[in-house]
Amino acid sequence: MSLLRDRDFLLLFAGQAASRFGDGLYTAATAWLAWSLTKDPTAVAVVSVAAFAPTFLATFVSASYADRYDRRKLMIATDLARVAVVAVAVLLLSLGLLGLPLLVVTTALLALIGAPFAPARNAIVTQIVPADRLQQANGLLQVAFRAAFFVGPLMLAPLLAHGSLRAALLVNGLTFLASAGAVAAIRVTRPVLAAGPVGLRADLAAGLRAVREAPDVLVAMVTFVLALVLTSGFLTVGLVAVVGQGGRYGLLLGVAGVAEVAGALLLAGLRMRGLALVAVLAWIPLAIFRAPLGIVTSTAGAAVLLVATGLASALTDIPLIALVQQRIPGHHLAKALGLWEAGVAGALAVSPFVASTTIALTGVRNAFLLSGAALVVVALTAAFALTRTAAARRRGHSRLGLRGSEAEQPTRAPESAR
Repeated sequence: MSLLRDRDFLLLFAGQAASRFGDGLYTAATAWLAWSLTKDPTAVAVVSVAAFAPTFLATFVSASYADRYDRRKLMIATDLARVAVVAVAVLLLSLGLLGLPLLVVTTALLALIGAPFAPARNAIVTQIVPADRLQQANGLLQVAFRAAFFVGPLMLAPLLAHGSLRAALLVNGLTFLASAGAVAAIRVTRPVLAAGPVGLRADLAAGLRAVREAPDVLVAMVTFVLALVLTSGFLTVGLVAVVGQGGRYGLLLGVAGVAEVAGALLLAGLRMRGLALVAVLAWIPLAIFRAPLGIVTSTAGAAVLLVATGLASALTDIPLIALVQQRIPGHHLAKALGLWEAGVAGALAVSPFVASTTIALTGVRNAFLLSGAALVVVALTAAFALTRTAAARRRGHSRLGLRGSEAEQPTRAPESAR
């Protein structure tokens, strides 16, 4: 864990832990506020969609600015802008003016402003951490993200008991200030920027081209998004149908969250090779342990399965982020990560509908089995594509090496010239 003794990485770690704590608290607070205003679950769903839709639409485009300008300054500006939005929300709530429409607008505005933040944050890691420590850095950051986001909702109850929803929103605003302060104190190396001024459209096209030219990155990213569509909704909609009780549901979600933190912590101490293959094959154990959830009858049995899937889930994203950081040029890195973040946001928005539709058509038991089977097929297909891509690359390198050796050999002189 020597990275935590590095001043700049520790600042990023602590600042983003505070920020993710605020995100978790805000997510729970807005869901509760939507419910308290309307007593309508549809209102809660609308607020949730408002938190994801702008991210899906804007992340890739806004990530271009993180590649063309100073990522550190962009992160600070994003945090301060979100502080201003939260302050307005607190004022509206104090005046009794924060109804459902304004709550949806505020949530969507926060998501839109924050769209470039995650790609910039993941890209700036390469300006702080040596290339051979990227996996450890990503593992430690994921520990901070998951643990803080998990703890955030737990603080809603005491804040409501001893304060109010205004207090919860104020705490969220303070976490953005803490993040901005930590990022401002970080010393980073200058990123490698594209030569000369580049327009938005040309930069986005170049970023897409960079991802296409790294087929292992593209396969791993597409696999992650497809797998998330097949799994995320079943951890929310599907698990509710399995347990049928709010207390057990919350307990099992907590167990899964703790397991993900533990998995990220374990990965932070390991060094892996074949990052792309690890990232896609990790979905297979997750599928194997997720599929039986529809037939378990005890809380203990469901908890064991969720611990296993939580540990496996850390293997799906930490190697992927390190792979992108290693394979994509620095001046396209935020765009590549932004493309992945946009896909994740889209998958999170679609997956609950996939899960609910599958459960309605086939029942809970069969729906979980189908989800697991589909996930195995996706992972094996991706692994096959990666092996084919690697084989083609080796053949290309062999041909280039052969041509190079032929070119280096001296041309034989004719007999008469000897």
